[in-house]
Amino acid sequence: MHSLMTAMIVAVATLTGACGTDGQPPADQDSGSQLSEAREMFNAKCARCHGIAGGANGFFSDSLHPRPHNYTSAAWQASVTDDQIREMIVRGGLHMRKSPAMPGFPTLKNRPVLDGLVRLIRGFAKRP
Repeated sequence: MHSLMTAMIVAVATLTGACGTDGQPPADQDSGSQLSEAREMFNAKCARCHGIAGGANGFFSDSLHPRPHNYTSAAWQASVTDDQIREMIVRGGLHMRKSPAMPGFPTLKNRPVLDGLVRLIRGFAKRP
């Protein structure tokens, strides 16, 4: 049943693309492949919950408890280090005492795309 639910979520997310968002992601500061790959990965794996612009307003965010982190929040951005963001991505929510709905991506450990994801997440911060 769990794998069926996962397959359905992936199918809906694929068909809906960036549904549930009201903004655009920040412009790339670097046109390198690292950030480009990170953006593709974020859009495919993270945006369905965190939103395409990081505002915790993805297609599935309303059904999640606790809700995903809002990466545009200055308070959230100040509360975590880059290493903590990396660890959350690699280990997932359950292992970090956060939402068990967030999967871990251990295959990203020590890959350049992980640093790209951190840069992308940091780039969602709202500036005064």
